[in-house]
Amino acid sequence: MTLHFPNMPEQITKSEVKILDYILNNTDEFLFSSIGTVSRRLGISEATISRFVRHMGCEDYKELKRSVADQSLSEGPAAKMMETLSSDQKFTVENWILRQQMYLQKTLEGLDIAEFQKAVLALLNSHRVFIHAKSASSALGQLLMFRLRRLGIETILLPSGGSEVLEGLANIKEDDIVVMFSFSKVSKEGKMILDYQKTIGYRIIVFCSRSFIPEEEQADIQLFVYRGEPTEYHSMTAPTAIVDALAVALSEQMGGESVRRLSNLHRMKKIYAPDR
Repeated sequence: MTLHFPNMPEQITKSEVKILDYILNNTDEFLFSSIGTVSRRLGISEATISRFVRHMGCEDYKELKRSVADQSLSEGPAAKMMETLSSDQKFTVENWILRQQMYLQKTLEGLDIAEFQKAVLALLNSHRVFIHAKSASSALGQLLMFRLRRLGIETILLPSGGSEVLEGLANIKEDDIVVMFSFSKVSKEGKMILDYQKTIGYRIIVFCSRSFIPEEEQADIQLFVYRGEPTEYHSMTAPTAIVDALAVALSEQMGGESVRRLSNLHRMKKIYAPDR
């Protein structure tokens, strides 16, 4: 779904971004919630929400809800691709790369640097790292596993779906950490991981594209990445950059130990690599 308002300004505040993100990703809940309920849910004052309503060109909160209820667009990969290609500029690889620069800039603006540092330390101090990544995110999971294993961090890929996820979860201990790629919504497998954490006590790092995340879906550490608007083709440029940033930051934290491990791996490859 995308939203169009009659007088929506080009620049909106961080609080207004959070409100808009909440409406986009929790539309049904929003439509049945009072302004007071939304205020408590987001931790934003009713006065701020009222200003947001006026900035969107609506007279009051009820009109905002009517406007949201009246708006809907087709969803799915084809619709997102059409939305991406329907911009004024014709597609060129140059324009696409410039667009990725914008995605990276928005990621930098939305990323909490303190959360990133917490993620680095959590990975460094964990016993093992379990990764859950499905669909298009599976490539990111493979990349993260490759980077961490090269640094000598024991890393395990959880099955992407089905009851096999439970078999993987059964092996996780309290001093392990789970990394999830859960951009716009939490999958049923992600909900399993979040729920089972209450029993075992392991920590969770999640890659997400939402400014507002309901309390019941929040992980210990949230890493924000911008992949495009909800109706656009979703890019993996920013998530890939953050995966690599984690690897480099970990290597720096490990100091000489990371150099020793990488040098040892290089030496082993020279000894045992098959003749070419």
